[in-house]
Amino acid sequence: MTSSAELRRVLGAFTTGVTVITTGWPRPHGMTANAFTSVSLDPPLILVCVAHTARLHRSIQEAGAFAISVLSAQQEPIARYFADSSRPDGTAQFRQVEWYEGPNTAAPMLARTVAGLECKLDTIHDCGDHSIVIGEVVHAERDPALAAAGALAFYDGGYRPFIP
Repeated sequence: MTSSAELRRVLGAFTTGVTVITTGWPRPHGMTANAFTSVSLDPPLILVCVAHTARLHRSIQEAGAFAISVLSAQQEPIARYFADSSRPDGTAQFRQVEWYEGPNTAAPMLARTVAGLECKLDTIHDCGDHSIVIGEVVHAERDPALAAAGALAFYDGGYRPFIP
């Protein structure tokens, strides 16, 4: 049987993009995540994986909606901020970053990101110590200039700029 430490080391060889998942009312919260992928174009579905113990898990269930901000290569400080469990809770955690309300869900969407999505909660599947959260995309946007400048990636336990 493979140990958790060995599995983490092996999975670290897979490069992923870096996102911040956010929820709005009634329990605003954000969390850095790299377990994100598209599921379907018709209907438009994506998924994120969230630990059962994460504050975001409960927030998504209560809000019934969430947003995903795909970070640019220059946004490593934002990734680190939303990965830090000592940041303030609730709306106070968003005072440190520039954001705007998503037009359909009012979930916070971070400014100057490569792309952003708003989703209505579709289903949650419990799987091990995480849940697979599937969202129906109700709004999607992309900044071509920021996308051309590169996205933030995560590889081998660290953040790396991905420059196309």
